[in-house]
Amino acid sequence: MCVVCGCGDAAAPPGVVVRSDLGGVGDDLHFGAGPAGVSVPGLSQTRTLKLEADVLGANQRIADANRQHFDGHGVRAFNLVSSPGSGKTTLLCATLVALQQRAPGLALAVIEGDQQTSRDADRIRATGTPAIQVNTGKGCHLDAQMVAAAFARLPLHDHHHDHHRDHHHDHGHRPSQPHAPSLLFIENVGNLVCPALWDLGERAKVAILSVTEGEDKPLKYPDLFAAAQLIVLNKIDLLPHLDFDVAQCVDCARRVNPEVELLLLSARTGVGMDAWLDWLLAQTA
Repeated sequence: MCVVCGCGDAAAPPGVVVRSDLGGVGDDLHFGAGPAGVSVPGLSQTRTLKLEADVLGANQRIADANRQHFDGHGVRAFNLVSSPGSGKTTLLCATLVALQQRAPGLALAVIEGDQQTSRDADRIRATGTPAIQVNTGKGCHLDAQMVAAAFARLPLHDHHHDHHRDHHHDHGHRPSQPHAPSLLFIENVGNLVCPALWDLGERAKVAILSVTEGEDKPLKYPDLFAAAQLIVLNKIDLLPHLDFDVAQCVDCARRVNPEVELLLLSARTGVGMDAWLDWLLAQTA
């Protein structure tokens, strides 16, 4: 059972009735109205809050260590989050190939998260980019400990680097030379719920939303889009074939995250790719 998403085997307790707009016909249930924001069978709201605080607190400590570790290695890490089928891996492969051409001296690596198989990691490796597959089994998201273990196996992790350089004054060490910036992409498990709450030590969360998913996804899954620093609206080459209102989607995103940046892109045709590369490379400055 995932404490955060609230999935379990037993039947859920009754939720709060929310009157529908149809004059009482088809009244709805809201299981996120309590203090914990989630209903877990067999657990009180207080106990759920305590478990969530313990689990997320332990994860946060590792995430903070990851962030310091990444900074020490000159690594800019990005957590790519989306639903399955958004085109996340296709976009990532196209991005890696484009970056190899535009910034050939930039070191790249990928941590690939899925429940099973190494299919996506194999696609990443075919671009010539080092990738570590992390299979979560029944887990619905990556956590900071998984990322730490995977990063230790990547070429970006230079073991000659002084991991204690931030404390060199205490140990009489001279500061290490700064590393050249590099990019680490963490492709999270396809899920619009749980990855929102789990810090992996990344510099930013990037939410990838396909135009085939509907304009209202930011309103339906607000936690993930509120946590994102950038939303990439992907598959825009399909817009002529869809009833999708880009302005409405942007409005929905701004309602849950007024400061979020948005980019329109097609990984298939390359439209908008330059703006996406500009955003990534600006993070290495």
